[in-house]
Amino acid sequence: MAEIRVAMAGVGNSASALIQGVEYYKNAEEKENVPGLMHVNFGGYYIRDIKFVAAFDVNKNKIGKDLSEAIFVEPNCVAKFADVPHLGVKVLPAPILDGVAQHMKKPFNIYNGGEAKTLNVAEILKDSRAEILINYLPVGSRNATRFYAQTALDAGCAFINCIPEFIASDPSWSKKFEEKGLPVAGDDVKSQLGATILHRNLVKLCVDRGVIVDETYQLNLGGDTDFLNMTVEERLKTKRISKTEAVKSLVPYDLPTRIGPSDYVPFLGNKKICYLWLKGRKFGDRPLTISVKLEVEDSPNSAGVVIDVIRAVKIALDRKIAGPLISISSYAFKHPPLQVPDPMAKEWVEEYIQGKRKA
Repeated sequence: MAEIRVAMAGVGNSASALIQGVEYYKNAEEKENVPGLMHVNFGGYYIRDIKFVAAFDVNKNKIGKDLSEAIFVEPNCVAKFADVPHLGVKVLPAPILDGVAQHMKKPFNIYNGGEAKTLNVAEILKDSRAEILINYLPVGSRNATRFYAQTALDAGCAFINCIPEFIASDPSWSKKFEEKGLPVAGDDVKSQLGATILHRNLVKLCVDRGVIVDETYQLNLGGDTDFLNMTVEERLKTKRISKTEAVKSLVPYDLPTRIGPSDYVPFLGNKKICYLWLKGRKFGDRPLTISVKLEVEDSPNSAGVVIDVIRAVKIALDRKIAGPLISISSYAFKHPPLQVPDPMAKEWVEEYIQGKRKA
């Protein structure tokens, strides 16, 4: 199969985990029982087929470095689980726009006009022959996300939107990609086994077993720059919408819910701790409560999903499928164009791989 040429906007912890993962799993074969992978072979594409060809960031200590080195530059704190060889991809300065909140300028160590200049991102994507652009910007990057979505359109790239700004699920934006003959997947990536997927399945279990859920919350703690960025509530509007709709969409009645990041705990690093709580009523209106604590390394958790999304988007490019990719978006993202139960989304993805579903 042909290589999959990938560019990324943002070289933070999530990008680091993805790039390490491509190296870590480069020799994975179908005959093996491979921990951490949902698909070794995804429609004929293996993880070793992914090639990174361009990257953009605002951190002056990442700019100019080879991507293999930049992924380990502070404030990145994801665990190192693979030795990534020299990739021959220099990290380039990214437009700042609203991607950097005021309180994040120092933690992100952003460049100024005298240290680097903003390049023409669309031309860089064309020159690198990138096929797919992944949006890994910080939560709350509304204008910057739309800049990169438009840049992907201008450069003829498919777009994967991993953050809670609505592109694939926005009919006006999805129409733009359809008109350009390009696929788009999103929005707001689910983790492989994270807070949202666990919460969804607990709520769905209650609904399926006749338990009325009266109230539920999901509180998340973390210590990386993602959680530091989200200490400003105004950057969380779409994040709360995305995570809340992912859970409430499975319940056929109004459900009082509170979901979202609740605190930044610096010493946790890339560890994420989630507290889930549900209160409900079972047979005879007898009370039922569920309390769960989940601890994960956050960034590798999302990389395990994105590694499938990349290959799904490549298949769409091969098949000349344009617009929002319904199956992989429903399976892999919290705020897809169409919310369905996870088993149905998984079935759709398998049908998509086999060519039984168009998108």
